Amino acid sequence: MDTVCLWVFFSLITYHLSLIIMTLAELKKSLLTASYEESVTALTKYISLHPDDDEALTARGMKHWGAGKRSLAINDYLAAIAINPESTAQHALRAASDILDYRNKDLYNP
Repeated sequence: MDTVCLWVFFSLITYHLSLIIMTLAELKKSLLTASYEESVTALTKYISLHPDDDEALTARGMKHWGAGKRSLAINDYLAAIAINPESTAQHALRAASDILDYRNKDLYNP
């Protein structure tokens, strides 16, 4: 039983060290085939280790947007913009606002 506990402990340490060493580009590449939950969990852990990384916040926001979690996405975009006003989150936020503001009047008045 002690061997199993040690194995779990070292596995967790190895995982956390890989997040510290892993660059954002490597993380994004590894998340291409990951599920929404796996992606958001990994990005959240990465952000906790790199709180000033606006690109990571933008990437997590895009994952939220793709899953239909609009308010979480917008919160991440705003946090990224607060860190870096020139962030690509500006474009994502503008696109999100345009989508949410869009209204086809013909659908209301056929």
